Amino acid sequence: MDIKWDQLLVSGDPLILGSQIAIVLTMVGVVAALSYFKKWKWLWNGWLTSVDHKRIGIMYIIMGVLMFFRGGVDGLMMKAQTAVPENTFLDAQHYNEVFTTHGVIMILFMAMPMLIGIMNIVIPLQIGARDVAFPQLNLLSFWLTFAGAMLFNVSFVIGGSPDAGWTSYFPLAGKEFTPGVGNNYYMIALQIAGIGTLMTGINFIVTILKMRTKGMTLMRMPMFTWTSLITSLIIVIAFPIFTVTLLLGMMDRLYGTHFFTVSGGGLDMLWSNLFWLWGHPEVYIVILPAFGIYSEIIATFTKKRLFGYGSMVISIVLISALSMLVWVHHFYTMGVGPAVNTVFSITTMMISIPTGVKMFNWLFTMRKGRIEFTAPMMWALAFIPTFLIGGVTGVMLAMAAADFQYHNTLFLVAHFHYTLIPGVVYAVFAALYYWWPKVFGFKLSEKIGKWHFWLFNIGFNLTFFPMFFLGLQGAVRRSYTYSEESGFQPLFLLSGVGALILAAGFAALCYNIYWSIRHAERTTANDPWGNARTLEWATATPVPHYNFATLPEVDSLDAYWEMKKNNKGFTLDKNQIKPIHMPGNSGLPAIMGGIFLVFGFFLVFEWHLLAAIVGIGIIAGLIMRSFESNDGYHVPVDEIVKHERTWRGESKWKAK
Repeated sequence: MDIKWDQLLVSGDPLILGSQIAIVLTMVGVVAALSYFKKWKWLWNGWLTSVDHKRIGIMYIIMGVLMFFRGGVDGLMMKAQTAVPENTFLDAQHYNEVFTTHGVIMILFMAMPMLIGIMNIVIPLQIGARDVAFPQLNLLSFWLTFAGAMLFNVSFVIGGSPDAGWTSYFPLAGKEFTPGVGNNYYMIALQIAGIGTLMTGINFIVTILKMRTKGMTLMRMPMFTWTSLITSLIIVIAFPIFTVTLLLGMMDRLYGTHFFTVSGGGLDMLWSNLFWLWGHPEVYIVILPAFGIYSEIIATFTKKRLFGYGSMVISIVLISALSMLVWVHHFYTMGVGPAVNTVFSITTMMISIPTGVKMFNWLFTMRKGRIEFTAPMMWALAFIPTFLIGGVTGVMLAMAAADFQYHNTLFLVAHFHYTLIPGVVYAVFAALYYWWPKVFGFKLSEKIGKWHFWLFNIGFNLTFFPMFFLGLQGAVRRSYTYSEESGFQPLFLLSGVGALILAAGFAALCYNIYWSIRHAERTTANDPWGNARTLEWATATPVPHYNFATLPEVDSLDAYWEMKKNNKGFTLDKNQIKPIHMPGNSGLPAIMGGIFLVFGFFLVFEWHLLAAIVGIGIIAGLIMRSFESNDGYHVPVDEIVKHERTWRGESKWKAK
């Protein structure tokens, strides 16, 4: 590609200039702080090279929070642009870039890392394991995801952002219509991150199937573990489709092939089919773990076993199967014909049945329960009616004939926000409040949590509910402006006000984390909520790096609840304790992530010789890993005894 060095930095826009300055100042500040407090070694040994599943999970969540901020700023800019008619805050090109990056970041670099981070922290604990099956692969998965996210994010200051929408439809995404490097970033960054996600799926399938503690059969697994297992299966099925699709798109853009180039005999609809063969299962990849989170929280704070456990498992499996059979409903309007539309209309409506089953499971769980209105429970309660709005409008969109009217309007935008935000973001918030004390040894503030809850809920509904009516009035999506004569301004302005309240809610969460770190009461109680039901609450708070001094044994569903009821499994005999083997840290995944980042950057700008040289580093890293002799380490008995006596107390300790 003929691009000059002085054209690398995006210039001419005050917003981007401000971002460039902020990025430089932030980087300088971080480096200065780490150097001043002499924390480089702590950061490298304690976090960046740690294979502890809990620390990897925390790094995923930190990344997700940062991406939530970035994607949220994009959303605020869009709302500022559309708040008044014929606004010039963003021009058409900048608006295209903003809504493209907003969608990609929120789905792939916020929702996915947040949920995978929670899975990393909780799943090994719920199944009574010491770590995941492949700890070093787990760390490499994080670094590849992080590398993909950083490569994608650097686009808006170096070279230019992707601008063909988060779906990146061809021929718009091809070189003919978008000759810059922006959509190269899309094709390459998402491939790198997708490889990391695929590794995660494989890792969790093996972990859940092969590392469950003694007595934990499949039908004794907690519901969050079940949903994570099915999610991982969908990842392994769907993500290779997306990886190949991105590879073909990259070949079209970088090497002149014509898989999707219409002028060269390619098929633009091939991209649409392949994208949504991944894209709709992706919706359930992010929503199924959320269903598991709500199941755990509702059971805990109603003090009841989850109603219809077996039917919940069956409905999750059915959803995973049907998720692969509905992709064509994303392009009813593209001329595939009434017969095909009818088939996919039926499958789309069918998927609402197992989803509805879960709704009734949660409602019947709460029936006659002693509900505690804690912060996590409030998010779970708010999810049900809010998600129901998304579900009902989804059934409306499933009807092919009606979809011709709804499809390209803001009605559709409102619909998918009413499914994804309560179905993912509410669940992430609920999970953070619920499992936070287990990880860090203190609760997030309930008082600030209530402010967070109400601001975010009010802001969300005020932002997106007016968009249903705007869509029905004919307001189209992806449009950066509208005329004053259209009469759209009052609802657009109301939506913009809602976005500001929504942002205030997110700010309340950030402040809650800061305040709680500084002031919250510390606890070592293994069950700080008092009514937990699953095994992650059967060990110390915060959880030690070895998870369990001795692996627990399970003989029923809700294993920890049964342990408390029968007063069994709390007393530990010193003679039962043996040295625990744990995997050792490794710097190779972080180095590999950096190499992939540089390799992807050179490919974006089509500097193929430099990319090939860096690519040798990837191969060298794989070879080094093959010959690496990292046998881990053993946690000595004395260390385990000291820690266990501290949190168990003398009454639950035997020393013969």
